[in-house]
Amino acid sequence: MEQRSGRGARPEAAGEEEEPEVKKRRLLCAEFASVASCDSSVAQCYLTENDWEMERALNSYFEPPVDESAVESRPQTVSELETCVDLTNEETTDSTSSKISPPENIQQEDDSMFSFITWNIDGLDLNNLPERARGVCSYLALYNPDVVFLQEVIPPYCSYLRKRASSYEIITVEFEEGAGNGEGYFTAIMLKKSRVKLKSQEIIPFPGTKMMRNLLCVHVSVSGNELYLMTSHLESTRGHAKERINQLKAVLKKMQEAPESDTVIFAGDTNLRDQEVTKCGGLPNNILDVWEFLGKPEHCRYTWDTQMNSNLGIPNTCKLRFDRIFFRAAAEEGHIIPRSLDLLGLEKLDCGRFPSDHWGLLCNLDIIL
Repeated sequence: MEQRSGRGARPEAAGEEEEPEVKKRRLLCAEFASVASCDSSVAQCYLTENDWEMERALNSYFEPPVDESAVESRPQTVSELETCVDLTNEETTDSTSSKISPPENIQQEDDSMFSFITWNIDGLDLNNLPERARGVCSYLALYNPDVVFLQEVIPPYCSYLRKRASSYEIITVEFEEGAGNGEGYFTAIMLKKSRVKLKSQEIIPFPGTKMMRNLLCVHVSVSGNELYLMTSHLESTRGHAKERINQLKAVLKKMQEAPESDTVIFAGDTNLRDQEVTKCGGLPNNILDVWEFLGKPEHCRYTWDTQMNSNLGIPNTCKLRFDRIFFRAAAEEGHIIPRSLDLLGLEKLDCGRFPSDHWGLLCNLDIIL
């Protein structure tokens, strides 16, 4: 991903004199203002009152003390995120969810099944972000997956998910560790607390990345089965193919190093072209591409399709299978088997855009009890 230019930056001398803490606070104000659709002075007020903690400040802004007169006078744009779907509710009347046509194999709460969603939610695109976040949450509420793998998460989006998705434990690279500054983004893994038990977590750095990319791993147990779950957002653009292939090799190496008794699943935005997998030597014999394993279903071949998805406004047609799922069975085969794969996010929202420039992937697996 290309780094943003310094448009609008102050003269170099002034930039050098500015203290790091001041820079950080300016970026936090800009980030808050973008999400809340307010000006920087309002953002600074809320952040100051909440010790410059983004999550607390956003909560304070979107859920002020109940005061009927204040609510009536509050501008409509301020309450946009307030109406986001609460993932703790089993049902939703959100207009977005009413448009969704679920596949017949929608996940039910069943120990013989396991489901997950992987989705690059394009948090870096701040246009219509509140409504797009509502759209993503509608799908999570509808399908109720056991695990969610997310890419291109930004700190405000993560804070929002922590607030709304209280039934999930969210594992990510912490903001304080440098994954997200004012323009930062990262990956996240959401685990349903009632079913998925976290045992450990690990972050594997990619030494050659120019785009803050890494590999996020968690070791969990589900219905008596041990799983090693991984997600990443591999280096973007055609010009960074060499680094992307190196990152793929690191992912496959980590998958093979996992305990033999574990089922290993990688799901994420790989940015891969098929020829790059071939150049890498292909997948190891014990690791399969779930889409290929399921017979290469045409309906979910392309997860980045500029002909169908107009979010980026690209005039040329590009159809690519960027988002992929790799699977390594446990040594005692047959405990967990991929069963189906479907695309998510195919319906336009009321704002006229899709939840993301990527389609999401919903994967259902059978657990042999």
